[in-house]
Amino acid sequence: MIRLIPSLPAAYVIARGVWPMPWPVPLKLGLAALLLGASQYHLWSRLSSGSVFAPEFPRPVVILFNWAFGAIALAAPMLLALDLVALVLLVLPGGGWAIPTAWRSAAALASALLAAIAVWQALRVPPLKDVTVTIPNLPPGFDGFTILHLTDLHISRLFPAPWTRRVVARANALGADVIAVTGDFIDGSLEARRADVAPLEDLRARDGVWAVPGNHEYFFDHDAWMRHLEGLGIRILANAHTVLTRDGAALVLAGVTDRSAPATGHPGPDLDAALAGAPAGALIVLLDHQPAQAARAAARGVALQLSGHTHGGMIRGLDRLVARGNSGFVSGAYRVGGMRLYVSNGTALWPGFALRLGRPSELTRITLRCAG
Repeated sequence: MIRLIPSLPAAYVIARGVWPMPWPVPLKLGLAALLLGASQYHLWSRLSSGSVFAPEFPRPVVILFNWAFGAIALAAPMLLALDLVALVLLVLPGGGWAIPTAWRSAAALASALLAAIAVWQALRVPPLKDVTVTIPNLPPGFDGFTILHLTDLHISRLFPAPWTRRVVARANALGADVIAVTGDFIDGSLEARRADVAPLEDLRARDGVWAVPGNHEYFFDHDAWMRHLEGLGIRILANAHTVLTRDGAALVLAGVTDRSAPATGHPGPDLDAALAGAPAGALIVLLDHQPAQAARAAARGVALQLSGHTHGGMIRGLDRLVARGNSGFVSGAYRVGGMRLYVSNGTALWPGFALRLGRPSELTRITLRCAG
């Protein structure tokens, strides 16, 4: 039942960061128990709600777990680096170096401080990030058209109703032409999250609020959640599109389901179905929660794809690993053939690893401009 992989960094921190310290054995045993307990955060989450994705503890407890889990994750590589240096010096002629106690203490303090900063960065209401996307042959009526891109809200015990309300207020104040949400609205059941998502009903934009599901919606009764979000005025583009117009010109806003959908018996992403009946030659903007299949969208003539899912990699350095699982796309703007792809760092992120260092959350205002 114990989750082995997250317990390994904790075991290393105990062996190399706690046990060598000149402290009483009972104190070291107590710290070891706390570290092992914190490393099992995802197990406790599963026991609290039946799902590792929805820790149903009071918010301060979820924050504390994330801080402790993050401190362990940061301390382990710091201590490993010290040990590697000591090992290299040991094999050199005349070498040999014992790691000073003060250095171990410094690694512990630095990891605790960085984890606290990382959790704070994750929890804040995200700042605005302005992104200009130039598109060849953009109809003049859409020059300056703005899309407010929200994604990965992960509304949960960690990101509850007050946080959602502040995000909605900030989003509405921007006055975007359209609001697009690329999935992962929630972590938790409809019964648990009903009050927390209620502020989303107040989202407003001239051309409406449109969205696609993310993979987390399929973990928690997808069909019930889609009906509820529609009831809040959020129109779901599940392998479908809508047509927006300006001065007689058309923009096709299309959306596909998440690539994880077939695992729960739901239709997978189908871009052909999403674009069926769309005006020929119209500019296409695609909403797809995951960026991995951007090349297919580019081949189909999509001008701009908006995605999330990666949380920007969360921590600079870790983002390189996240990119490997997403066809190399993790954060920011990319050119894929003739298509522009934008991958948002996310409005929030999964409460099971709520840490950000060097990859801040964002409210992304996309402004379309005609190339040249």
